[in-house]
Amino acid sequence: MASNSNSSESQRIAQQRLRIIAGHLQKHKDGDSGIIATECKAEANKGTVPRKRQEIMKWNGWGYGDSKFLFNNKGQAEFTGKRYRLSGMILPSLQDWFENTFGASVKHKSPATPALNASAVPLPSLNEAFVEDLKATGIPFSHEAEDRVFRAHGHCLHEIFALRQGKKFERVPDMVVWPITQPGDQCEWTWELGLARAPYCHNDVVKLVELACKHNVCLIPYGGGTSVTSALECPPEETRCIVSLDTSQMNRILWIDEKNLVAHVEAGIIGQDLERLLNESGYCTGHEPDSMEFSSLGGWVATRASGMKKNVYGNIEDLVIHIKVVTPRGVMEKSCQGPRMSTGPDIHHFILGSEGTLGVVTEVTMKIRPIPEYQKYGSVVFPNFEAGVSCLREVAKQRCAPASIRLMDNEQFQFGHALKPQVSSIFTNFVEGLKKFYITKFKGFDPHQLVVATLLFEGDRERVLQHEKQVYDIAAKFGGLAAGEDNGQRGYILTFVIAYLRDLGMDYYVVAESFETSAPWDRVLDLCRNVKERINRECKERGVQFQPLTSCRVTQTYDAGACVYFYFAFNYRGLADPVHTYEQVEHAAREEILANGGSLSHHHGVGKLRKEWMKESISNVGVGMLKSVKDYVDPDNIFGNRNLL
Repeated sequence: MASNSNSSESQRIAQQRLRIIAGHLQKHKDGDSGIIATECKAEANKGTVPRKRQEIMKWNGWGYGDSKFLFNNKGQAEFTGKRYRLSGMILPSLQDWFENTFGASVKHKSPATPALNASAVPLPSLNEAFVEDLKATGIPFSHEAEDRVFRAHGHCLHEIFALRQGKKFERVPDMVVWPITQPGDQCEWTWELGLARAPYCHNDVVKLVELACKHNVCLIPYGGGTSVTSALECPPEETRCIVSLDTSQMNRILWIDEKNLVAHVEAGIIGQDLERLLNESGYCTGHEPDSMEFSSLGGWVATRASGMKKNVYGNIEDLVIHIKVVTPRGVMEKSCQGPRMSTGPDIHHFILGSEGTLGVVTEVTMKIRPIPEYQKYGSVVFPNFEAGVSCLREVAKQRCAPASIRLMDNEQFQFGHALKPQVSSIFTNFVEGLKKFYITKFKGFDPHQLVVATLLFEGDRERVLQHEKQVYDIAAKFGGLAAGEDNGQRGYILTFVIAYLRDLGMDYYVVAESFETSAPWDRVLDLCRNVKERINRECKERGVQFQPLTSCRVTQTYDAGACVYFYFAFNYRGLADPVHTYEQVEHAAREEILANGGSLSHHHGVGKLRKEWMKESISNVGVGMLKSVKDYVDPDNIFGNRNLL
């Protein structure tokens, strides 16, 4: 790690500023100092994710080990565990939908390998000098097979399929390290300023990067492990010792500034823990990507993440006030936490979206908001997808979008209906029947064409109700019918369990994946239609025997465009290499997206999966600029995951 030649000058400036601030505080010691922060308790947060992730999470699938979809002995679908609102419920329509949609049968199973074969994992190639120096730091590490394999992948289809089939990874990390605050460690607390310093986690990362530079070791940062871009795969050609730097134990909120409504947080914290801890103090970030249960704050920064409620709270680039990142050149951060600066290009944007290629994000200062006093769900049914998109366009044009608005095409509507839990009330079934009759018979909506938008409003009650009326009035102009709070709420309840369905599909010879893009409003309809047609055509040409499921939804709205998600699944029986077939089809779909004016990615990132299109996406000059930054910040390619470039 390059020494910081300006460290003494930085210390001099810092000391001078502290004296100035202390003088101001002394003058106003009996009044409002202007800086209010909660006390840092300093003990490591007992977060959801343990160091040994395999203790609670699947090693070869999504999410918690005790939570999954299955078809029980009665042939009924259910969702196991107790962690979700859907847990323990029977889903009476799912089996019929599954078998009819994919031509599959619950009698034909393709079970996963029950356990990891540790003997099939390549032996670690350790840099002994690095290991000896690492031992002296007291930073925990492991080179056990399970720990290494768990951090050798994200959640791309080919990665999970390989695990389920017991296939050998070409390359896995040689060891895992955990920057961690030991129990009882205390933050350095500066009462005069109301600020806290975390001496261990950040400093551990500094030590690790210094040692990696000293011994020419490759570091790959690992946050929540939810990547779907091959970003966590180890480059097979890498001959150096590869160390996975797991940030999961860097999980504290260091301080909350209630006057400026910001929080200073360690970057390894996962979304659900961040919200839980902030909620205890009456605050939230409002940043809720679909992966928020397991994805980390540092990962959000590294991928330029987006959350479903960005209309109120913003995307991650809107929420971030300050980033501290450890690079091979030293620690990079701004000297001021003002809301905006005109000091050349924003250095934060070198880190936002850098995907672990420049360094490790250790701490982030981000905006927070008081927990909204009122929340209300809603839904609207439209006669067709075109009407729904036109409505969302008008909502965006009038800048009255609720916290979240999602438009599902008909295929997703049918899918969502199949996930409806069994109800015990005859009256409830009767009411649902009346609604269906009213929409399809009285209003004339074709059940094979209609689409549904789900809505989520947040804020003070009066404003929410006004906002709700405005959105429903716009929807009515495009033939939309209010479909009730329950349907809207159910759509959002399903958000965190949808990912578990891919594992169910693979149990019965069905592979599935999602991918996303963003596009200008005038390209959305053509893009959706053409991509779905291209997927169907490619599947047929490549020998997929049964009609694939291709569906899409518009998940985010902007002034000038929208984010679109595609879902794609097919029955792979009869295919020699289903993963290769899938990747060929997805590659064609991505080319179709780009040809129709869509972006390479809206929020998943590039990783290694999509980097072949980077020059097309940002130009040769743009790629050259990124390479120049990489060459300066990391001349020896210590952060060698080889994403983006």
